[in-house]
Amino acid sequence: MTTSLFNNLKLPPAALSNLAQMGYEQMTPIQQQSLPLVLSGRDLIAQAQTGSGKTAAFGIGMLEKLNPRLFAVQG
Repeated sequence: MTTSLFNNLKLPPAALSNLAQMGYEQMTPIQQQSLPLVLSGRDLIAQAQTGSGKTAAFGIGMLEKLNPRLFAVQG
């Protein structure tokens, strides 16, 4: 990936809108490296400094895989 903008990820428009409303426009380095893999269904282990955006990378990837119509543990 050559750019670090969230809108270059394959995310639904509603998700991109929500990210923009929260002030998330540009990915941090750990997000840029991990989110494409997470969104493609790959498992990974990542290490980065506190405050680098690891939780958002994990959370965005997990939320995109959830089925809101399925009332069960999914993540």
